Amino acid sequence: MTRTPYVVAPETEIAEAARLLIEKKVNGIPVVDAMGSLVGILCQSDLVRLQKKFPIPSVFTLLDGILPIGSLDRVESELSRISATTVAEAMTPDPQTITPETPVDEIATLMVDRKLHTLPVVEEGALAGVVGKEDVLRTLYRE
Repeated sequence: MTRTPYVVAPETEIAEAARLLIEKKVNGIPVVDAMGSLVGILCQSDLVRLQKKFPIPSVFTLLDGILPIGSLDRVESELSRISATTVAEAMTPDPQTITPETPVDEIATLMVDRKLHTLPVVEEGALAGVVGKEDVLRTLYRE
């Protein structure tokens, strides 16, 4: 576990968060509010999503009207995320968390089954660190 992870605030600009991810060579950064509470996580995949094409929904005509096939909520959500300018707009809110006592096999299962690369560690309601895939790999390597 990394006990003093890099963190960003929800109002941090996307360019600054991307710079931090690249320079510090981390996959994900916890997002904390002014009180220091965990409110989300921003991962490289969240930022890569900003670069993707917007999927235009299929449409059909009914009584001279065009109706989209699919959820308008999904379209709005996708538009919001790919046009994000701040961390709050691109982050994953309410991320999956673990505790310092979570066993390594359970962490590995969460990472594989839910396709997670970074898990915030929460202890007594406060961010205590993060566990990344590299941390799990370190348990396999003993000098």
